[in-house]
This record gives sequence, C-alpha cells and structure tokens, in this order.
Amino acid sequence: MIVFDDLQAAAFYPLTLSRSVGDLRCGILKLRQRLQELLHDEDNSVWIEPSLVRLYQERHPDWSVNQHPAVETLWVNSRLRPLPGNIEAVQNLKSGECLVSGNDPVAFRGLPAPEFTLTADYFAQAGYKITVLESCLYRNLSDLIHDNARLLAFDFDHFFHDKDEEFDTEPGVTVLNPYQVWIAEDVQLKPGVVLDASEGPIVVDSGVRILPNSVIMGPAYIGKSSLIKAGAKIYGGTSIGPVCKVGGEVEGSIFQAYSNKQHDGFLGHSFIGEWVNIGADTNNSDLKNTYKNVAFHSYLENARIDSGTMFLGTMVGDHTKLGINCSINTGCVIGVGCNLWDSDLISDFIPDFSWGPARELTAYRFDAFCQVAATVKSRRGLSFTEAEAELYSRIHAARLAQI
Repeated sequence: MIVFDDLQAAAFYPLTLSRSVGDLRCGILKLRQRLQELLHDEDNSVWIEPSLVRLYQERHPDWSVNQHPAVETLWVNSRLRPLPGNIEAVQNLKSGECLVSGNDPVAFRGLPAPEFTLTADYFAQAGYKITVLESCLYRNLSDLIHDNARLLAFDFDHFFHDKDEEFDTEPGVTVLNPYQVWIAEDVQLKPGVVLDASEGPIVVDSGVRILPNSVIMGPAYIGKSSLIKAGAKIYGGTSIGPVCKVGGEVEGSIFQAYSNKQHDGFLGHSFIGEWVNIGADTNNSDLKNTYKNVAFHSYLENARIDSGTMFLGTMVGDHTKLGINCSINTGCVIGVGCNLWDSDLISDFIPDFSWGPARELTAYRFDAFCQVAATVKSRRGLSFTEAEAELYSRIHAARLAQI
C-alpha cells in the first residue's frame, strides 16, 4: 500500500509546507498511521510533494518515498476520512478500480504510469472503473480540528482500550470513569490532578508528567514525554503530541509535537505545528462576536474561505514564536518561521517568515532563523539538518519573492 498526498496538499499549508498531509496529527494517531492500521499495512510507502522528498529520505531511510512499485499496488489518499464505509470501500477495491470524490482520487488499485497526474480525470482516461465516494476526504486544517474529538474516541476504542487494564495513581489523584482512561506505566501524576473521562476517553502516553492541580477532560491525548504544567485546564477534543510543554487553558486543539505553551492564556480550536513557542498570557479568539462562521486564509486559494463553523482559532506553522501578551484573532493563519510580538492584534494571515509587530511586519532574516532553529532543536538533543535548511530556504525565498 502507498499512502499518497494529492494536489490538495496546499490546502493544509502552513502545516504541510514541512510535512506530508499523512503526517498531520488528528486524534491520537497521525492520518497515515491510522490508515495503515485500519488497512493492515506494515510497510511505510508514501507519495509526497517533491519538495519534501529529501527531508523524508533523511528522516526515514527505511521508507519507500516517491518510488513507483514494480507490482500492482493499493494507493490510498492521505486525506481519507476514517469512517467504516470509506475503509470498507477501499478494502473492496479490485485491480483497475478507482474511488473518486469530485476530481480527487480517493483510492485505486493498479500500476499507474510513471508520470501520472493525481486527478480523477487521469484514471477515467486510463480505463479504470470509477466509483464515486462523496464527502470522504478532509479539505483543510479546519476539518481536522473539528474531527479531532471523534477520532480521539475512535483511536481509543480501536487501539488503546483494554477492559482488563489496571493502574495505580498517587494519593490525591482523581480519575473519573477509569475504564475510559489509558495510562502508560512510566507516567507521573502529581497530587491534585484530575482525569475526567466522563465525556470521552483520555490517553496519557509514556514519559508524561502532569503537575499538581491540572485538570484534563476527555476526549484527550497527552503524547510521549510531554509536560502538563501546574494548574493547567485541558478541555475535550485536545491532542498534544510528543515532547510538548502545555499550561493555561486549552480547548479542542491539536499540538503536532515539540511545541510549548507553558503559561496562562487561552488556546481554542487551533492547530499548532512543531517547534512553536507561545509566550505568557497570549490568547486567541475562536468565536466571533457575531456568532457567524469563521473565514480563514487558504494558501491554495490565495483567499479567505468559509470554514463552515462558528468555532475556529489559529493555525500556526512550524518554528514560529509568539511573544508575551499577544492577541490572536479568530481564524488567523500564521505561517512557518515567524517571530511576532507586541500588543497589535494578530489577524487574518501572517505570511511565512514574518518578523515584528503585526502593524509593521518585515521578512525574518534566514541566517537568524536558522540560528534560532538550531538552538531550539539542540535543547531536545536534535540537530537542524541540511535537508531542513534546504526546505526552509525555498520557503523563505518564496516569501521574499512576494514582497
């Protein structure tokens, strides 16, 4: 099986400027991981944007990246919503058959031409038997944010739930509805911690520390080696990836990994990339005063589009830093590699590699960005590699070309 990104990957920018759509976190797992589990695939074969190939080959030398198979293969779109009917339709595909949604291929079984175009029109012209499967693909980051609570429960039921599991907690820790809670053996829960799974499951993964008087309400996932600060309030629909530090108030949001929001301040219905730092008392809005649907900037459309929902916070690309006391408006999209501060309202769209207060943004110097990125990663025992520098250099050059 090959999990592929299609021509709509740009609809998930800025997060997919630096990763495949399949590696976006939603629920407990990433999109690709879940598809591989549900379709019983043990290989790691992906088809991604060419700009990401070198980075993926460096990080995953044992994967098959953008390599055409020599034999007939099942190809599955990384944007596929994991619903029973969708998974069954993919499992039932026979040779020369293709599922489509609009002009987007959903899945197909075959051996396409070496330079095929990932559109439904290609497969129709190539003689595939076409079956239409409507509304089965995620369209953008807002879709993931609003499917996160469902997938947290889905992943718990399919991959973590163990009716025979028993765990002991320290004195002073409260666990409500314990059969909906999964805690790894090496987790530290300090006195006053409340895990409330009354409205959905909670998974606390290996190496997590939760400091005193924190409240986590399900459905929620706390990723490996993450730290929940004292007095944090983590509400339902929140996924926190590995090696994050999170405090304050968080609701219905996704942290990809390696990002920090250590202090007080509200984050709601948002998607935070990797290596992001959110300063003390920074808040975002996730609901308009008019209660109307929230619009947000689409890189793909180069325009604001309707999210179809009243609740939408901010979407923040990798390696962005937000200073103390920042205010982020509803539906704000903040690009990769930004460094923002001051009391100006951060609103609408902040292009990649923006520097300064919102009222007078300039381009972030690339050498300075690389120095910060290398420093931040070294604090986690990781290096800022040549492949990463090359990728971000291209993104930075595109930003300069827009000025």
